[in-house]
Amino acid sequence: MTSSGSFGDAAAEMANETEVEEPQGSSAPAGQPAAGDTPAEEPVDEHAQDISGIDNLLEEGGPLEPQDVAEVEGVEGPTVEAQLAERTSDLQRLQAEYANYRKRVDRDRQLISENATYRVLAPIIEVLDTIDRARDSARSMGSELDDGFKAVADQLATVVANLGLTRFGEPGDAFDPNLHEALSHMGTDPEVQVVTCRHIAKAGYKIGDRVVRAAQVLVVDPVDG
Repeated sequence: MTSSGSFGDAAAEMANETEVEEPQGSSAPAGQPAAGDTPAEEPVDEHAQDISGIDNLLEEGGPLEPQDVAEVEGVEGPTVEAQLAERTSDLQRLQAEYANYRKRVDRDRQLISENATYRVLAPIIEVLDTIDRARDSARSMGSELDDGFKAVADQLATVVANLGLTRFGEPGDAFDPNLHEALSHMGTDPEVQVVTCRHIAKAGYKIGDRVVRAAQVLVVDPVDG
């Protein structure tokens, strides 16, 4: 029939008009390389290819070759004699350091003891000076200290001597600037060869070798030749 043929031709023409052409160069689905693309080559670790010899065997857990063992055994270490000499030197150095440490400790201990003794005895030195002045005053009048006062003075002198306080300075001693303090010169004396202590104003005191107080003296000079 003529009507059906016309309807079929019209439908075919409409189908051809609605077709959409695919654009050229469209991307491939995700996860698949596009047609004509070359896969990128992975980077090669050159350092990994350089592993050989003993390092390679150790990493792979393989046995060492005889020449590899010879290389390790060929490294010479210090001899027994050298090690013994080094240990002996270390021991001698430690012994010397310990001996110096003991000397410092002993010296510091002695200094602390002397300082403590000085703090205790320093006020007593003034009392001893008062006793000396009383003794000199009594002798100038041709007498001595009273028996009771003399007994106390002698006992006090014994106590401080036992504590390490030593008295020094007598008329006729050669003047020593390390031990004496010259208060005045009394002229010259033909009987002396060096500067000499003629009068002791105040006695000097020491604790061990340490001068606690220098003796205060009046001195005479020798006559120039």
